[in-house]
Amino acid sequence: MKIIQVVPEMHAGGVERGTLEIANYLADNGCESVVVSNGGRLVERLASGGSRHIGMPVHRKSPLSLMQVAAMRRLLEREKPDVLHYRSRVPGWICLLAWRTMAVSARPRLVSTVHGFHSVGFYSSVMSRGERVIAVSQSIREHLLRDYPQVDPAVIRVIPRGIDPACYHPGYAPDEAWLSRWRGQVPPTAGTGEARLLLPGRITRLKGHEDFLRMVAALRAGGCNARALLAGDTHPKKLSYRAEIEALANSLGLAGHVDFLGHRGDLREVMTQCDVVFSLSRQREAFGRTVLEALALGKPVVGYDCGGVGELLAALFPAGRVPPGDTARLLDVARHVLDARPLPAAVGPPFTLDRMCAETLRVYQELSARCIH
Repeated sequence: MKIIQVVPEMHAGGVERGTLEIANYLADNGCESVVVSNGGRLVERLASGGSRHIGMPVHRKSPLSLMQVAAMRRLLEREKPDVLHYRSRVPGWICLLAWRTMAVSARPRLVSTVHGFHSVGFYSSVMSRGERVIAVSQSIREHLLRDYPQVDPAVIRVIPRGIDPACYHPGYAPDEAWLSRWRGQVPPTAGTGEARLLLPGRITRLKGHEDFLRMVAALRAGGCNARALLAGDTHPKKLSYRAEIEALANSLGLAGHVDFLGHRGDLREVMTQCDVVFSLSRQREAFGRTVLEALALGKPVVGYDCGGVGELLAALFPAGRVPPGDTARLLDVARHVLDARPLPAAVGPPFTLDRMCAETLRVYQELSARCIH
């Protein structure tokens, strides 16, 4: 089979990583893999994995992007893919409109993946219009059925995102060169009894930084020697909020006990150096890949029990679930996890990379007239 995946760009991000993982898997399993996007730093990795990249400006959130419909139709007529798979709304509309203007006999089969809780309305409805609609969690499936009642439940396939157990497992440890650099960035804890608490995520109001810092301050006031680590970049438009967070940390008496780590391309290694990882987004997460990665490394995760994060915690670490926004319960759960040190369950199917890729290929096979041998 020939598969074309369409995404806005190929920079770092959950959608992009999933696209790259599927592309590599397809190439390794005898399929012709093509990705259409506006480009990005992952294009080189696509090529090295055996896929082909076609540049097209399908990323702009503007009605002018519909000018790409004719170009997309020509591309599809030239490439003749078996399956066209889109993963975002602007590329979705470009793909859907191009697909509809093709002769029925010449159309590829159409697949969409819903990676997030998009605002409900006509614009977002494109994500529900594939001949098969992949939901990255049960929560996304429920969102589709509740908010887009015209969707036939039979076309939805729930395929959770997955990790590679060879890369994420409880025995993983960074090499000495990385550890040496880390010691120069964050004060060592050997002999101090200090507990490192990590909140990964962009510095935005929705990610729960205020709840996290107040919890750390309360733990310290109760005698726990806790240190807060914040791993995530700050968009230039969010610098004022970053200043708010720094001021809050100082007002809570956390000066000297908070590390702003910025964007980390080595989050896996950072998580191995922490005692507990937190996920405190006030907005439902579609899945929660970072939560899964932490649990796979054997790290306890404390998080708000909603969306995909709640699903992961229910399956792998129920002790870490907290009702969304319940800061009193958050403090209690954090204390319990630090005192009792419970371990998460081992991560296996359906949360493995191989399972995710194989299930996606099965969707393509289900639609295509051809078979993979």
